[in-house]
Amino acid sequence: MPAAIGSPGRAVAVVTDADFAEVVLGSQLPVLVEFWAQWCGPCLMMAPVLEQIALEHAGRLRVASLNADENPVTTLQLAVLAMPTLQLYVAGKLRAQIVGARSKSRLIREVSDHVGITA
Repeated sequence: MPAAIGSPGRAVAVVTDADFAEVVLGSQLPVLVEFWAQWCGPCLMMAPVLEQIALEHAGRLRVASLNADENPVTTLQLAVLAMPTLQLYVAGKLRAQIVGARSKSRLIREVSDHVGITA
């Protein structure tokens, strides 16, 4: 995602190798994490979609991004091989994995059963 995503005033949190366990696995809320890279066009297309989802579902779902190139340890540990990869964690457990860009409505449909949100 562009650098602005996850910066102050943005709804998408930036996570790293250093804080992934705390921010994602330790979250009280479900967390949707996008693994992305600057060179990945579909990843950059997902940025505004994820920002909208984060804003619209604040308090029920946390959205985070992890730059795979800058955080290879977590990326390798979780066997993320393609980008964008979105992983949904509920109570620290992986509940869903989505590979490839999605529209906002399709992404919400794919995670709604796990987190109780609707488009």
